[in-house]
Amino acid sequence: MIRVAVNGACGRMGSKIASLVCKDKGLELVAALEREGHPLLGKDVGSLAGEGDLGVKVTDTLNGKADVLIDFSEPSSSVAKAALCASKGIALVVGTTGHTEEQLASIKKSSQRIPCLISPNMSLGVNLLFQTAAQIARALGEDYDIEIVEVHHRFKKDAPSGTALKLAQEICKATGRELKEAAVYGRQGITGERPKGQIGLHALRVGDTVGDHKVIFGTLGETIELVHSAHSRDTFALGALRAAKFLAGKPPGLYEMRQVISL
Repeated sequence: MIRVAVNGACGRMGSKIASLVCKDKGLELVAALEREGHPLLGKDVGSLAGEGDLGVKVTDTLNGKADVLIDFSEPSSSVAKAALCASKGIALVVGTTGHTEEQLASIKKSSQRIPCLISPNMSLGVNLLFQTAAQIARALGEDYDIEIVEVHHRFKKDAPSGTALKLAQEICKATGRELKEAAVYGRQGITGERPKGQIGLHALRVGDTVGDHKVIFGTLGETIELVHSAHSRDTFALGALRAAKFLAGKPPGLYEMRQVISL
């Protein structure tokens, strides 16, 4: 039995993860964490997740022994929990997005002491999309324009999405570009002719959209589109649980979802 703690347990993803942990016979939910002062501190996380009382209260400190902590919170909380996990020998799965480079570096430093996996998207389909987009970009070359469009719910705080940025990063890696030089975030005014090598990223925020991503490759005469649509948060939560099972018992180091799904 793998003992799981969830950070950000009262959020959209955190509550979904808590619910699915309860249904998995190989996992045990031992802690539900939220920020200091959160209005639901002290409540039973099972009741909040629609699973009935589990005897696990929402707290702002890590009580009980966990094997893996799954983090879907906000960037500064991710950094703090990474340091906590490193001090306690707890494996860490980070699905939070919107980190600065310095925050990511801090979390990655913790992987010298514990197994750590950071991914902007835990779904199997999206991780296949990362690889496919990179392969297509490499094959098509600079004659094809590349645009990335993402759509999320109105409550999402960061833009573009971590998944869209990861798509752009994988494409840049495959084609020898630097994201800082290639990326343009939306367009306005007299922009002039589109330069070769540019990657456009566009963020839409609409209602309760779970998450849609599209990569468009186009040249004179044809267009190729790769599309992924998430129908529910279950796909991300199940991927996070799969990652947690993969990390349990692993040696310290920085891991990726491609290892979890054997890509």
